[in-house]
Amino acid sequence: MEPFLAHPFDDDRLHEECGVFGVIGVAEAANFVALGLHALQHRGQEAGGIISHDGERGFNSAHRFGYVRDNFTKQSLMETLPGPLAIGHVRYSTAGSKAAHIRDVQPFFGEFSMGGCAIAHNGNITNASALRRELIERGSIFQSSSDSECIIHLMARSLQRNIPERMKDALRRVEGAFSVIAMTRTKLIGVRDPLGVRPLVIGKLGDDGYALSSETCGLDIIGAEFLREVEPGEMVVISKGKIESSRPFQPQSSRFCIFEHVYFSRPDSIIGGRSVYETRRQIGVELAREAPVEADLVCPVPDSGTPAAIGYAQESGIPYGMGIIRNQYMGRTFIEPTDQIRNMGVRLKLNVNRSLIAGKRVVLVDDSVVRGTTSRKIKDMIIDAGAREVHFRIASPPTAWPCFYGVDTPERGKLLAAQMSAEEMREWIGVDSLSFVTLDGLYRAAGEAKGRNSACPQYCDACFSGDYPVAPFDQLERGFRMKDGSETAHQTHAAE
Repeated sequence: MEPFLAHPFDDDRLHEECGVFGVIGVAEAANFVALGLHALQHRGQEAGGIISHDGERGFNSAHRFGYVRDNFTKQSLMETLPGPLAIGHVRYSTAGSKAAHIRDVQPFFGEFSMGGCAIAHNGNITNASALRRELIERGSIFQSSSDSECIIHLMARSLQRNIPERMKDALRRVEGAFSVIAMTRTKLIGVRDPLGVRPLVIGKLGDDGYALSSETCGLDIIGAEFLREVEPGEMVVISKGKIESSRPFQPQSSRFCIFEHVYFSRPDSIIGGRSVYETRRQIGVELAREAPVEADLVCPVPDSGTPAAIGYAQESGIPYGMGIIRNQYMGRTFIEPTDQIRNMGVRLKLNVNRSLIAGKRVVLVDDSVVRGTTSRKIKDMIIDAGAREVHFRIASPPTAWPCFYGVDTPERGKLLAAQMSAEEMREWIGVDSLSFVTLDGLYRAAGEAKGRNSACPQYCDACFSGDYPVAPFDQLERGFRMKDGSETAHQTHAAE
């Protein structure tokens, strides 16, 4: 099958690079995993994979490019994934990169002396290059280009006698952000990094079944009861209808990714006991308080700007309207992007409701500005439809720094906010006004009444602040300059 291609007009957004899901203790677990991955499709649309285990047939796997619905709903394929235990992964290809080889698609599998183990990883290992060099020098043979494969090789070198302990050994040697799910012949395992940057939750399924998912929406689709989040720095091992918890890492203050609240997570998911939808609506409320404007219509940039636009309209008293309509059937492959098609830009995906826009002063609410090219095109569409004024309100602070913890972010030189002031950005986009929610406003919307604690931030907000909770070792080796100007990294954990 041909590699799954990213949509040619979707390179001006930030993207999560993957989602993970696992189930134990139910018949035909792979079918539940396929449903869970379908619910997590927004976290990765390039490719997906499932590995299952059956007592008679052992480990079985399927890895495919494309949507879950196009691959893992086929009875002929799902019949090759029997058993009461399975894990799966969906991934997104980074913007501008060539599509991955099928061997880069997770979950990965390793056969150890005590049995096989499959793993799936959400996040990014910031010292992967150093670990990879070390492991190759000591004889490891890598099959993929993924940093996640380092975990398997580190496990193989561990002297521990069982797989959970080997996983602890391996993960103590990596830096960065990770939510990992794994499976042996009889166990389902979930681990979060000490800072808890990426999400992972536990659900109860039937009498003896359990599920692990990147988000609660994955539990909802299979009818699982949400139990709790896997805590930062925690490992859970699920087998025989029970959960065993341990703490493999030194305790640290949590730094959950705040962009999960802004954009990545589905609005019907729950994070930290809080509705993602409600947080996004509250961001709009904060925006209306911080950046009011006289206008006739509040309009979301669909779909990610919708909850914030609702909050802005409610707080400001300005009527809300769907001034932009999204083509829900716009696939990510569509047609060959010739120059003529490219020039159509976002019109292939979005269309203006002219009768609502004409003659109005319009507040456009979007989730973020990355390169700014899409914002300019949307502004042009609104002006062409007859709007008198266009005011942009952005439901996140300026994105001025790249993410190295599992998010597809352009290099800093391509981020508009890294090159321009807010006023320069306003002029470049060509709107009457442009305002971003402040970091304090974003924190208040996420439930922190006093805003951001600058001495000890409650979230990872590096993409806005440049405050990286884990030094990006590999990037520093390549010449990346931190906010304080430093170009050297701290000592990484060497492979043993």
